[in-house]
Amino acid sequence: MASSSDVCTDCPPYSTEQPTYNPMDPSTFIAPAPTLSPSVTIEFCDRCRWLHRATWTSTELFLTFPPPVLKSTTIIPLNSEDTAGRFRIWLTLSDESKPILVWDRKVEGKFPELKDLKQRIRDHIQPDRSLGHSDR
Repeated sequence: MASSSDVCTDCPPYSTEQPTYNPMDPSTFIAPAPTLSPSVTIEFCDRCRWLHRATWTSTELFLTFPPPVLKSTTIIPLNSEDTAGRFRIWLTLSDESKPILVWDRKVEGKFPELKDLKQRIRDHIQPDRSLGHSDR
């Protein structure tokens, strides 16, 4: 068994130092954490051309729940037979929790009215918050 004082002479030394950040050098960039919570994920049928609806919905949610209340939104275009017509909105409250289905176009029979969608999301992330005219 090798002792802790043994050093491999074939391998370069391991460095725990982070490279100095340089805004013009991509090798020094640090990727964002993959799961920021709370977050919203919007799945949509790309064949139905619902990209604009998905981005508009994402923008409206960020305007209503600016960071740090809502930390990220993810838009996922889907393009297969089993995802045809899909427009779903998921809310993830923490890294350990299972995402909550907030809206499904097929189940609800329509696209979400932003007023209803904002109320459903607010009820999970800021239940005591007033949405002003969206609460009427």
